[in-house]
Amino acid sequence: MTNPQDLLAGPPATLLPPDPAAADLAHQPTKTVVAAHPESPLAWAVLAEEAFVEGAEDVTVYAYARVGYHRGLDVLRRNGWKGHGPVPWSHEPNRGFLRALSALSRAAGRIGETEEQERCRSFLRDCSETAFEELL
Repeated sequence: MTNPQDLLAGPPATLLPPDPAAADLAHQPTKTVVAAHPESPLAWAVLAEEAFVEGAEDVTVYAYARVGYHRGLDVLRRNGWKGHGPVPWSHEPNRGFLRALSALSRAAGRIGETEEQERCRSFLRDCSETAFEELL
């Protein structure tokens, strides 16, 4: 007899593997890490966050955040994510994607893309309520 599946439970949480750029970010300039690990959502998220703090043009911050978001979607899909379901903040490797999504929401708002800003806010909340509270 097989174990019955709880059809109301929803999809399982997606837990990403460690981001190889994470260790490099501790001791190398972010742009160097992005160039070495362009697939890293964490590196792009950090680049967007730094650009925002440094007063970079809003469209530059938006571009960095958007790349990080799309790199994050790529990693999520390669790890079994089907377009919905939890991406827990408590799992450290998930934070790159969640930070990129948050940065994209903020950057979209700054360039007047309010629909995208709200869509990203909702998506972040759907992925992780904790990330939503921590980042926005």
